[in-house]
Amino acid sequence: MMRRVLSKFARFRTVNRHLATQSSPVVLGIETSCDDTGAALVTGNGTVLGEYIHSQQSSHLRFGGIIPPVAQDIHRANIESVVQNAFKLANMTPNDIDAVAVTNRPGLPLSLIVGMRYAKHIARSYNKPLIPIHHMQAHALMARMTSTIPYPFLCLLVSGGHSLLVFVESTARFRLLGETLDDAPGEALDKIARRLKLRNVAKYAQMSGGQAIEAAAQQAGANDTSAYEFPLPLSKYRDCQFSFAGLKNTATRHILERESTLHLAPDALLPDYEAFCACFLKGVTRHMLHRTQRAIEYCERRKLFSDAEPHRSLVVSGGVACNDVIFNALSSMAAQFGYSTYRPPKKLCTDNGTMIAWNGMEKLLAKDTAEMTTKYEQVDISGKCPIGDSLIDDVKEANIACKWAKVDIFPGKEEVSR
Repeated sequence: MMRRVLSKFARFRTVNRHLATQSSPVVLGIETSCDDTGAALVTGNGTVLGEYIHSQQSSHLRFGGIIPPVAQDIHRANIESVVQNAFKLANMTPNDIDAVAVTNRPGLPLSLIVGMRYAKHIARSYNKPLIPIHHMQAHALMARMTSTIPYPFLCLLVSGGHSLLVFVESTARFRLLGETLDDAPGEALDKIARRLKLRNVAKYAQMSGGQAIEAAAQQAGANDTSAYEFPLPLSKYRDCQFSFAGLKNTATRHILERESTLHLAPDALLPDYEAFCACFLKGVTRHMLHRTQRAIEYCERRKLFSDAEPHRSLVVSGGVACNDVIFNALSSMAAQFGYSTYRPPKKLCTDNGTMIAWNGMEKLLAKDTAEMTTKYEQVDISGKCPIGDSLIDDVKEANIACKWAKVDIFPGKEEVSR
């Protein structure tokens, strides 16, 4: 049974431990904030000694979404084996680590508690300090493990549950410039993919909704990216807030109208679903481009980067960062302002134990140990928690009018978008 679980549900990578120097500290990271059970061991130089993850995606597909009690039960059934396999792949024991880092905020409380309890068990049993980790802060810092990105930097965090623009100054200082007022982009992409019935197409059946929409959009014809009109959300508001509900509702209305006009059967797809995906993805991308450009201009106007810091970086993180159409468009826009754009390797954009271990390691190396403790009973979970200090009101007061950068969202398929 265990062999079948390992082969069917888990993916892992191991690196020869001799690649890491013996003097380098090692942190165990544990992640259970939503529907993935992840664990990893990471060194101070960013070497992943062993990582293991159990995905619940196939289980939740049957329900059309994540059901928290079901997610908790699956976490409970797999947390011990996931952590043990990470140690096995690293050829280590808990005695060999320097600290245990664990996601304690934000997330689904029923999921968070599973990882927290097991992390406390390991820390208490082997007398190791516990480092509580903010899930979104870990996403923001993940790219620093694989790329040289100095502080400070601007970060766009986009996933199935979040959409944030954050100015990151250190492991301990995050300043929020904008956030979603309603839906997250990953949620909107997944729901529209489900409404389009893309799972009925064999080549998209095993993809997430966002992956399916991107793949279908890439198959659209040269003139298809303007076949459907989508509004530009919050165009009258000179801030960095996001809203994806309007795009989602417009997409649903378009689908209903086309299904009615064409008298389609309940399980039939729109005949031009690829063009539809391209138009919808274009609408989502344009919204991200505009809000992120204003964030860049705000950072420059408020001199958040000092004159002594010529290097400007934009980090795109979270599950939606895997989308090449979105990432390439953001990179093109940011380059026009002198910013280099980064993202973690795609396998590390989604939830994983490596990002938690790396965040713990960054805190350890920076001596940001305010939360690190051996008083385990004082550490608790929190379903909701801000990522840092809010500058949202100041962004609104800045009232920045932007001349939108020209970006070719689908190179060779459309006129350049603004």
